[in-house]
Amino acid sequence: MAKAEVELKFCVPHVDRLLQRAAEVGFHVETPRTLERNALFDTPGRDLLRERKILRMRKYGDKWVVTHKRPPAGNDDTAFVKERLETETAVEDGEAMGAVFVELGFSPMFRYEKFRTELTDGVGALVVDETPIGTFAELEGEREWIDAALERLHVAREWCFTDSYGRMFLDWKERTHSSAENMTFEEIEAAREATPA
Repeated sequence: MAKAEVELKFCVPHVDRLLQRAAEVGFHVETPRTLERNALFDTPGRDLLRERKILRMRKYGDKWVVTHKRPPAGNDDTAFVKERLETETAVEDGEAMGAVFVELGFSPMFRYEKFRTELTDGVGALVVDETPIGTFAELEGEREWIDAALERLHVAREWCFTDSYGRMFLDWKERTHSSAENMTFEEIEAAREATPA
């Protein structure tokens, strides 16, 4: 069954400082720093992207999870936070599930990686994502809780945004002129080494 997901991102210039502050205001680590690999599937015509939906296969440590997200009816894209309806389930064999997606006409269109640390205060979630293009944090919970968590963490509202990692990667590519097509550590490093100094 789909559940509402309300989230907000912000940049993290100093991971250690954020984690220290989070501990001081009641957050504890739920999952320590773990490599996460993601693949977004879509049709050749990018039908899901056009409808602002995602179909994602994620490997987080040894666990595979398949997720579908879509905007709720009457969604307001100008809102301070991003709200999506999310349906998610664990799968035993993500590679086999990916093969099923391909047989159904979907292909992996974008891959991205990050080292994720998950924290909670027992009410909402704070995750810290160390990606190949920078380090970001995400707050997920009720809108009122997100507002309060920003204050507790000393994060200004103007530092926050709701872009997806796909959108962030495209913006980064435009700024850096990188030839990388996926947001993976290996591909971005290879593109960096191939670029003349």
